[in-house]
Amino acid sequence: MKRISTVRTYLPVPRQGVEGRRTVLQPQVTGASSRATLRARREEMNGPDVILHNGAITTLEQNNPQVSAIAISDGLVTATGGEELLASADQKTQQIDLKGRRVIPGLNDSHLHVIRGGLNFNMELRWDGVPSLADALQMLKEQARRTPPPQWVRVIGGWTEFQFAERRMPTLEQINEVAPDTPVFILHLYDRAILNGAALRVLGYDRNTPNPPAGEIQRDKAGNPTGLLIARPNAMILYASLAKGPKLSFDDQINSTRHFMRELNRLGLTSVIDAGGGFQNYPDDYKVIGQLASNREMTLRIAYNLFTQHPKGELEDFTNWVRTATPGQGDDFYRLNGAGEMLVFSAADFEDFLEPRPDLPPELESELSKVVGLLVANRWPFRLHATYDESISRFLDVFEKVDREIPFNGLRWFFDHAETVTPHNLERIRALGGGIAIQDRMAFQGEYFRERYGRNAAEHSPPFARMLEMGIPVGAGTDATRVASYNPWVSLYWLVTGKTVGGMQLYPEENRLDRLAALRLYTVGSSWFSGEDGKKGMLVPGQLADLAALSSDYLTVPEADIKRIESVLTMVGGKVVHGREEFSNLAPPLPPVSPDWSPVASYGGYHSATATASSMKSDCGCHRRTTASIPKQAPLWYGLGCDCFAF
Repeated sequence: MKRISTVRTYLPVPRQGVEGRRTVLQPQVTGASSRATLRARREEMNGPDVILHNGAITTLEQNNPQVSAIAISDGLVTATGGEELLASADQKTQQIDLKGRRVIPGLNDSHLHVIRGGLNFNMELRWDGVPSLADALQMLKEQARRTPPPQWVRVIGGWTEFQFAERRMPTLEQINEVAPDTPVFILHLYDRAILNGAALRVLGYDRNTPNPPAGEIQRDKAGNPTGLLIARPNAMILYASLAKGPKLSFDDQINSTRHFMRELNRLGLTSVIDAGGGFQNYPDDYKVIGQLASNREMTLRIAYNLFTQHPKGELEDFTNWVRTATPGQGDDFYRLNGAGEMLVFSAADFEDFLEPRPDLPPELESELSKVVGLLVANRWPFRLHATYDESISRFLDVFEKVDREIPFNGLRWFFDHAETVTPHNLERIRALGGGIAIQDRMAFQGEYFRERYGRNAAEHSPPFARMLEMGIPVGAGTDATRVASYNPWVSLYWLVTGKTVGGMQLYPEENRLDRLAALRLYTVGSSWFSGEDGKKGMLVPGQLADLAALSSDYLTVPEADIKRIESVLTMVGGKVVHGREEFSNLAPPLPPVSPDWSPVASYGGYHSATATASSMKSDCGCHRRTTASIPKQAPLWYGLGCDCFAF
């Protein structure tokens, strides 16, 4: 069985005609394509807004896979072809010489916690892509010196010990040596957090602090906390600790979100589906992104899902949202996508491959059935976090029962992750019209998975090649920022090579994709998951003019260099949102990073840094309890008995 080289396209391809090498739309088409037809006609009189030419433009159109020029008007592609498109330009047309660069449709991450990530980006020191532990510790030391009290230094996900030349985790002694006074919180996947002595003091951990349910505070022989927090297997202790840290002010959150979007643009991302998340409460934590959308300052298209916030109150959450919101409301830059990835807390099977698979509670079926029934009855698309096949079996039992009573009837729904899904359950997913959003979490913890479950199980976790062969809609993504990195090129490298970030060969050839097939998952594939198939994902007339010109040719560079690719020119709706090198003069201005001590100001993002900000008060939201209301002697996780900080 050979590496998968074709992927089913879930796009109604617009009717097209060919005039020489130029592709234009026929007048019979409707919707976005008909608008493009009108714009194409207008161009015959006035000229397009933008023409990019002299490039190697990958369209992902089967019959016209590569062109050298593309015309854009009013945010849509209106024509593709060769240098003859320049003849349609007028004095107002912006002409951009691509100088032979490879251009691809803008990348679309089907599962990224971008809204929460934006609120925190300027606070976080990122170890994503840092090549050695020595470099990482030096960054930590420098950032601890510049971070003012009472702020913390936070390293929150996106890295693994296997990426370092030393092939190991930092020790507690090293963390305390480089940062003796500034609180430091380092999160590693869903399995552990490393705290220095200053952080333990701020959080009030001492020998009298009890372990939380399903979590462990590691202690020395005298019973004193060492600084290592361990999920056993529940990550609540990790995220409850993190939630106690300072937050950025509203203005700094605005700045932070703008810089995070621009960082994603730098990597060629033009769209993201936000999967909600713990400590991301609707509508309060959506005010920043909502203001940016209202001010037309978005450089990234975001379709967002609503994540339940109250354990045992999930049905009430979704009942309220069904009454007050409608999927699809918004515009092409910011719109509601549906429910999830958390629907009920009893169905939370987050992965920690250093621990045995968790058994979900018996009340799962009754709680999930009520919520899914409500969503289906009101035609709300939904997504559900599902790591293990055992969980997926129970979820599908619920879905099939609901479908018999209230038919899904084409409602868009999908699982996220599905690392260990079996062929039998893939058949059930297909029969119900579902999709699967996969992420490169195994690239960061494949070594742990293989050690626990064995080589054979690891070779098809997840079995994305089989999903595609079966015609199941598949979209690619990262699940950033708390586990994997947000860098899509690491994910594409993983899909193509089958290797982890640490270089371990995880997948055999039959569970790997060729480069175009992988690219389709990150463009055409992901568009299905926000109901925008046919609207974006390809560079063809009638679709949104979202694209990226690359630093290296993705289709020809050595496989090892795929993960080093960046964008040198990113356009969203035909407007430049990022530019560097020969396109740096086209880049729109971005305000300086704030606050000025932010790690982003010193290290940037991927292969870089970030820290923390102002108010120590924190409202979990899911329990409607502020830290000020927590009894002074209560343990850290008082009132936080759920997984709401995970995901």
